[in-house]
Amino acid sequence: MAEEPRWLTDHERDAWLALAKLMFNLPSALDAQLLRDNHLTLFDYFVLSGLSMAPARTLRLSDLASQISCSLSRLSNVVKRLEQRGLLRRAPDPESPRYTVATLTEDGWDLVVAAAPGHVAAVRHYVIDGLTASQIDVLREVACHVTRQIAETPETAARPR
Repeated sequence: MAEEPRWLTDHERDAWLALAKLMFNLPSALDAQLLRDNHLTLFDYFVLSGLSMAPARTLRLSDLASQISCSLSRLSNVVKRLEQRGLLRRAPDPESPRYTVATLTEDGWDLVVAAAPGHVAAVRHYVIDGLTASQIDVLREVACHVTRQIAETPETAARPR
C-alpha cells in the first residue's frame, strides 16, 4: 500500500504558494527592466556580471555555470549568443585546453556597468526596500536553505513520482 503523502498544513501551503508566486513573478519583473533598459535578460546579466567580478574578467565556463547555478549546456547557448553580440569571447583555457574560458570584452564591460544601476534599483524596489535588516537576514537564510536542499538532493530523487 502506498504511503500517504505528508500534506501541507494551511500555514505551510500559504507559505509555499507565496514563494511560488515570487519565483514566477520576480524573474519576469527583473527581465522586463533589463530588456527594456539594456536589451539583456536576467540570465544574460548574471553571466556578464559574473565575468565582470572575476580576475581578469575571465572564468572557466564550468565555474561560471556553477556560480550562477545553471547547466553547462544552457550557459554555452547563452555565451554563444553573447559572443555573437561582441560582449564576451570564448577560448581554450591556457592552463588546461580541455576547458573553455569566457572573457568579458570592453563592450561587455561597458554594458554591464551601464546595466548595473537600473538592475540594482529594480532589486531594491522589488526585494530589499521595505524589509528590515532581520527580514533580509531571514530571506537570505531561507534562500540558502532551499538552495542547499536542492543541491544535496540527487537529481532523480528530486523528480516527482
